[in-house]
Amino acid sequence: MGLECGCSFGNVLELVEWNADTNALLLAVHPVNQKYTLEISVETLDAAQAAERGGADRVELCENLSVGGLTPSTELMRALRAQVRIPIFVMIRPRAGDFVYSDAEFAEMKHSILEVKESRMHGVVLGVLTKERRVDVERTRELVELARPLPVTFHRAFDEIADLHQALEDVIKTGASRILTSGGAKTAAHGAVVLSELVTAAENRIIIVPGAGNNAANISLVMQKTGAREFHSGLSTALPYGSHEYERFEEEVRRLVEQLA
Repeated sequence: MGLECGCSFGNVLELVEWNADTNALLLAVHPVNQKYTLEISVETLDAAQAAERGGADRVELCENLSVGGLTPSTELMRALRAQVRIPIFVMIRPRAGDFVYSDAEFAEMKHSILEVKESRMHGVVLGVLTKERRVDVERTRELVELARPLPVTFHRAFDEIADLHQALEDVIKTGASRILTSGGAKTAAHGAVVLSELVTAAENRIIIVPGAGNNAANISLVMQKTGAREFHSGLSTALPYGSHEYERFEEEVRRLVEQLA
């Protein structure tokens, strides 16, 4: 059967290699009897490399973490892909503020997902709500389908919703793989009881990733109280966003890893 997409044989080989590489990296994060998984949010190549040296299993790449993270540039994505070996999940968020998007913003999110795939990233992070502050199942499902085969994490827009148990079921309907959440509280430590309930309710249908305020001083408590297997940290309680103290950043990641071990 001939190739009708206008792709060269070399392009096809590259796509096959990318898919194989993606699958291998994701499987490496989820082996049988896996250890705990640590994801670190970063906004620069230097921070991503420091997170990798410190032992992080995955990075969440954003721009402007001070406003919760926005979609990074294609140039930044490609720089990380060339020099970082652990999986890279990319934030898809066109602006700061709420998570109710106009048609133009939604179109921008779809375009960004295509750029993420072209840049050979390993996952995307996003969240879309309705005006009633519920999961926008239809729009989120559309983005999840567009992102395939990359896994999708529904980010902390989840914590804006009043009924988190219903929100859990709604996110599962979208086909997303993970939910990043603090259990509706200011930090994961404060939301540990609700997070435990969500982990139990999720069963094997979706992965609950406790995030917000996690650091080496409290991660063991969050781990024990929630029963979660994956954890997220931006280390903002240890270092301000935008800090260039990369050696200290690496050390804080290492301390987190040691506590999870």
